[in-house]
Amino acid sequence: MKLDEMTLDVEQHVEVKADIGHVFKGVLHRFGEGSTNPNGESMQMILEQWPGGRWFRDRGNGIGHLWGHVQVIKPPVLLELSGPMFMSYPALNHVELRLDQIAGGTKVTLRHRAIGLLDAAHREGLGKGWQHYLDSIRKDFADGVAAHRA
Repeated sequence: MKLDEMTLDVEQHVEVKADIGHVFKGVLHRFGEGSTNPNGESMQMILEQWPGGRWFRDRGNGIGHLWGHVQVIKPPVLLELSGPMFMSYPALNHVELRLDQIAGGTKVTLRHRAIGLLDAAHREGLGKGWQHYLDSIRKDFADGVAAHRA
């Protein structure tokens, strides 16, 4: 396996027409109990919102999958998660969500970096999966859903 096949660095962003504080709460919701797959089904994710907190999928009946830990949480500008993510093989992942106040709203930038024995299917699906998360956050505020929850 070549080094470039063992690493990845993906960056995506979305602009949300809402205050940075509300958007940060929306990010936490979407990465926790509000997490869905592209079909709209719950991912059953739990995000413990403190340094060292777990980010995991709780399928019930003792079935689950640790995706990572909160490495940094700095409301309302930064959330960093590190761990195996959805990869059940030797891999280290780091996801950074950075929020910046911009004219008319908030820019949310997601950067996912990884190293390990990366599966080609995961590499191909990453962009679509993360874009779903970002689009869900933007849509929450367009529909007024997150604004009422915040």
